[in-house]
Amino acid sequence: MMTLASTLDTMRAANRIAGSSLFHWQIVTLNGKPAQLSCGLPVTPDVELNQEISGDALFIVAGFNQDKHVATPQLKRIRSLCRRFHAVGGIEAGSWILARCGLLEQRKATTHWEDQEEFSLRFPLVKLKADRFVIDDAVFTTGGASPTFDLMLHLIRSRYGYPLALEVSSAFIYDGVHSATDTQPLISLGLVENREPRVAASIQLMEKQIDETISISTIAKKLNLSVRMLEYLFAQTLGVSPGAFYLRLRLQTARRLVIDTRLSMREIAIRSGFNSLPSFSRMFKRYYNQSPGECRKGSGAGSTGLETRNSANISA
Repeated sequence: MMTLASTLDTMRAANRIAGSSLFHWQIVTLNGKPAQLSCGLPVTPDVELNQEISGDALFIVAGFNQDKHVATPQLKRIRSLCRRFHAVGGIEAGSWILARCGLLEQRKATTHWEDQEEFSLRFPLVKLKADRFVIDDAVFTTGGASPTFDLMLHLIRSRYGYPLALEVSSAFIYDGVHSATDTQPLISLGLVENREPRVAASIQLMEKQIDETISISTIAKKLNLSVRMLEYLFAQTLGVSPGAFYLRLRLQTARRLVIDTRLSMREIAIRSGFNSLPSFSRMFKRYYNQSPGECRKGSGAGSTGLETRNSANISA
């Protein structure tokens, strides 16, 4: 819902602030029926996806399990329809749909950080980047809700000037400080980065070393801190030790892989920095009160391949 709102409501706000209809859009679904968002709310379309619609840009918005919602015949319709637009974009998992249509081969693109490893394995001809959003000629992609907001601000700036983009950003009390090439973080540090930059720097080091873990003493040394000082800073800022936070970060990564991929448990253990499958399974069960296998079974994951995100398609 936030990804869809980041696309639509920025244009609505620009129209309101400018006092004129700068942007026009239609909401389109594959079958003309309401698309149910992952939070359960339905989005009513203006029109069904057909070969008559056209415009400046086609925004393909998708979320979880997009493979289940867009089959091969629909991919052909989308690919054919793209020729009727000056530009086409994949919003969050919309990047997967564009890639499945063959529209991202040899192009730079991005997708949500959770899915980037699986995306690169499935689409090796795409020049995947960890950027917030990527524009490659007439094709654009974004990594999620906030990066989509950044893309729309960029669109407003490029078409109607910086002042209007600032006013739109201010209307949503959004800082708008991100550039396209800013890397998507695993953890959105937010206030932590301002309150205690040394803790933020530690977390960023942990993010980079999920599969090949480094010791807390090494992290402290890289930041010119003693282990005791680093532990004090984490306790004061986050209320946990750096070791506990690091373990939580690795287990969260593991849980995402368990739910969202069909990777074997052994491969997941390796990717989340555990040196043995029994150790991984034991720690996972202690933290989540269920084994990795029970977690996968309960989520219904792993049934249709390397699936990620889901639902509505819109044309703007």
